[in-house]
Amino acid sequence: MNFGELDHAYIIAELSANHCGDFDIAVKTLKAMKGSGADAVKLQTFTPDSMTMDSEQDWFQTRKDSLWGGQKLFDLYKKAQTPWAWHKKLQDLAKDLGLDFFSSPFDFAAVELLQSRNVPAYKIASFEITDTPLIQKVAQTGKPIIISTGIAREEDIELAVETCRKENNNQIALLKCTSAYPSPYNEINLKTIPLLKEKYKVTPGLSDHTLGISVPVAAVTLGAKIIEKHFILDKKLPSVDKDFSLDPAEFKEMVTAVRQTEQAMGKATLELTEKAEKARQSRRSLFVVKKIKEGETLTPGNVKSLRPGIG
Repeated sequence: MNFGELDHAYIIAELSANHCGDFDIAVKTLKAMKGSGADAVKLQTFTPDSMTMDSEQDWFQTRKDSLWGGQKLFDLYKKAQTPWAWHKKLQDLAKDLGLDFFSSPFDFAAVELLQSRNVPAYKIASFEITDTPLIQKVAQTGKPIIISTGIAREEDIELAVETCRKENNNQIALLKCTSAYPSPYNEINLKTIPLLKEKYKVTPGLSDHTLGISVPVAAVTLGAKIIEKHFILDKKLPSVDKDFSLDPAEFKEMVTAVRQTEQAMGKATLELTEKAEKARQSRRSLFVVKKIKEGETLTPGNVKSLRPGIG
């Protein structure tokens, strides 16, 4: 995978917890991702113990104002995890389907597992952007690194990028991300996408948690080269991420709209296309509309501007 060679937006379907702990659902979801036009499937590689403590302390409870309020973080991550034993099977399936396969690691053990699978890239979740040792570990693999910026302050982004470059890894993509689930449109700030590209000299993209497809499409017009969106087989599934995921029909609609938008972007030019040049024959030109005598003055009364353009 080479970000510099992308000739179209690279569209990632995020599996996250949308398998609901059922391997058959995971398999069907990957097949649906391919059918919906995704370029890649992305997992999240963690265990509950690598994310938090199994504690009743208030510190280890979900925020009451979140989608997942009222439960322990440990229990939430237990429901959301993708079993490590699935990784090889899902990677093999992705290969057969023609999907790239990679993941977001959340600790060193996860990086080592993914390295053993020779994944083509890594994703750093926005809540891990301040985990400098993790970013350093991933950068040392030499693989491309996609970093979400959802909760990052400017200094966090600078440190993450600097950490990668200190390891001689310049294959960096930064994704504009809004860490609200689902995200309100007035907090997206898509104009940040070209800012990320210009300021940090990286490949820019979008990790989107809005409910529709308009934000990814708009992102492409602003230069996004990577689009990441959560994918669910059926919104009736009891997934912890269902409220900000697209189903197969919605995802396919998004991919179609993105591809149409990329075609429509074209290039900055005032030259006419071949069809437009032919269409010029139908423009207006001047026609004599009354009999006129030799030497008679041409006036608006005997000459009119009419179609086609052969007068």
